[in-house]
Amino acid sequence: MANKIKEIIKKLTLEEKVSLCSGSDYWHTKAIDRLGIPSVMVSDGPSGLRKQDVEAENPGVNQSIKAVCFPTAVSLAASFDTEIVQTVGETIGRECQAENVAAVLGPGVNIKRSPLCGRNFEYYSEDPYLAGKMGAAFIRGVQSAGVGTSLKHFCANNQEYRRNSYDSRVDERTLREIYLRAFEIAVRESKPWTVMCAYNLVNGVQMSENKRLLTDILRNEWGFDGLAMSDWGAVRDRVKGIAAGLDLEMPGNCGAYDDLVIEAVRDGELSEKALDICVERVLEFVYRSIENHNAQAAWDKEEDHRIARNIANECIVLLKNDEGVLPIKNDEYVLFIGGFAKNVRFQGGGSSHVNCVNVDSVLYAMQWNTKLRYEEGYSSFDDSVDQRKIKSAIESAKDADKVVIFAGLPDSYESEGYDRKHIDLPQVQNDLIEEIVKVNPHVIVVLQNGSCVTMPWADRVQGIMETYLCGEGIGVATARALYGKVNPSGRLPETFPLRLEDTPSYIDFSGDCQVIDYREGIFTGYRYYTKKKIPVLFPFGHGLSYSKFSYGIMKTDTDSMKDDETVEVTVDVINESDIPGKEVVQLYVEADIPNTGVRRTVRELKAFTKIFLDAHEKKNVSFILDKSAFAYYDVEISDWYVEPGDYKLEICRNAEEVISYRTISVTPKRPKKKIYNENSVYKDLKEDKHAWKIVKPYFDKYIREYLNDQNTDEQAAEAFGADMEIFLADCTIRNAVNMSQGKITRQEMEEILDKLNKQ
Repeated sequence: MANKIKEIIKKLTLEEKVSLCSGSDYWHTKAIDRLGIPSVMVSDGPSGLRKQDVEAENPGVNQSIKAVCFPTAVSLAASFDTEIVQTVGETIGRECQAENVAAVLGPGVNIKRSPLCGRNFEYYSEDPYLAGKMGAAFIRGVQSAGVGTSLKHFCANNQEYRRNSYDSRVDERTLREIYLRAFEIAVRESKPWTVMCAYNLVNGVQMSENKRLLTDILRNEWGFDGLAMSDWGAVRDRVKGIAAGLDLEMPGNCGAYDDLVIEAVRDGELSEKALDICVERVLEFVYRSIENHNAQAAWDKEEDHRIARNIANECIVLLKNDEGVLPIKNDEYVLFIGGFAKNVRFQGGGSSHVNCVNVDSVLYAMQWNTKLRYEEGYSSFDDSVDQRKIKSAIESAKDADKVVIFAGLPDSYESEGYDRKHIDLPQVQNDLIEEIVKVNPHVIVVLQNGSCVTMPWADRVQGIMETYLCGEGIGVATARALYGKVNPSGRLPETFPLRLEDTPSYIDFSGDCQVIDYREGIFTGYRYYTKKKIPVLFPFGHGLSYSKFSYGIMKTDTDSMKDDETVEVTVDVINESDIPGKEVVQLYVEADIPNTGVRRTVRELKAFTKIFLDAHEKKNVSFILDKSAFAYYDVEISDWYVEPGDYKLEICRNAEEVISYRTISVTPKRPKKKIYNENSVYKDLKEDKHAWKIVKPYFDKYIREYLNDQNTDEQAAEAFGADMEIFLADCTIRNAVNMSQGKITRQEMEEILDKLNKQ
């Protein structure tokens, strides 16, 4: 195929080459009939196929075919199960084959920098490792069906406010460890067919023109060999975009930029070779799609609905279960309150919105239960107050054995296109919950929301269940979890703070600024809360079960390792209850290195798995960790580096609760070569024995000649030497030249640096 494509490119005119680098409309690549080049279609679809209905009057507007809605990304991440995420991908891939769709525009692996981002439901996690693993699993699933994916939104795209024009200012270490890491994991592990660049600028450069990110890092460092496309409308300068490695502009714009590109090639501003490379990648994508298309593929919407329902079972997080209020017994008289029980919120708004075939409500799922009563209390569509409905709900709650209140965020509270203003539920919901707990102590709150919310009543209700936006099967899945037909096994993929003001990006998120400074650095999510010891409502990784799990003592196959070796971690997990269930085993790494000059987090997630255990069953779980589990990004050497020292390997229930740990010593195979410059300080030089051997004669000369100038006696000289040590501690090499009054010359400083950096 490669030779065929090269032959086609030779036959293309300059105008045809340029035309191929943008879409023909909102969803299709361009065809060139003269050379038999076909057009293929892409579609939204991270949580379900949102294929444009070609019969619709407005091809760019939300007129999509009937489809199945699976749990959103945040819900899938809550499963902590890459296998079910891959299953979702496989199912959506089969649907794409049946609908002749070449690629799904997803997954989104952007980091939840702030809970305010209106698009957080489309993103997996605040943790880059979890997000990367989930994204990689989704990609594997879709592409196993012969359909492409588009990993998005590359990169540092963490808010909707001014999303087309804001500039994310991120330091290099933070960029690498937090905002690029999930993309890197997904690219290296699953090789997506395409990557979609974001709208925003990163450190002053529009992403659609960012050669360093699109080519130097994405392709040259990570080995990405697919198609780089723009988000819809993200292109500013098409000439710079092609030069940077952006292959395909979407959507089609009737050739608005074609003349500029043609002129740039003819004038020598843009090399035709760069254009040819982009054309080649577009054609590779097109023909790869054609070759993998299965014309016999069929789509069973009923079966896919059942899959969506079963996947939702795995994503529900039990946050609180005091006195075993859950599961509910079949013979208990139960009152359901809240519009969300009848009109469930199961997906987010914007480009991922699926036109559903069949949606399960919780009330629909509970038709069998004659001991169930329902009161609306408040609407799921807005935050309006109806005193009649509220009073009726309160009266009914007095006689119930248990009350389940369905709370959540209406569609208008979170969506693509705008950010949230706060992280509170509508006040009418909070007020009604407070009133209900006054008349009935056995209250369970079930949440439907795309991102974290505050819960001022959390200490006064007995049970809390987080269902997020769990797709069209949410109703049956929720009912199963409430009544114990399914044992909840989800875990939070994000921290739930006590209040918005506690969040790490609170001061620097959005506002009225065109430039957004990521001042919190690497301390996002639980990395921040654990470092600052800030109390939270529920920590990252938290989740309960109807089973009771315990752990044995964790073991490692070594107490020390080089950074080119691996360590195996094993631990026994025991189900001590009579109830079969699934446990999420979380492994974190903590750098236990005193006096380090590197800012480190308390701990970071480095491995996880979900396992099923029958009643009283024991299983052994093992993880293999390599260099990446211990490394940080060192900006001095522009590479990942493992700092020598001790590291705690921690089995945790969540980011704040350590169950068991072992300490191992990790040593770099090759010590880091230190780079010295004019601002290198005396105390650092003295701690490096090789550097000190070089520098000491110069400083001795400085002190000796200074004392001679002062005509100082031996006792005074000794006292002066002690004072000088204190004075010189933070003195730079440059300071020594400036302050020595000629005793250390500029030329000698250059000699020092030359010797230091040659060692």
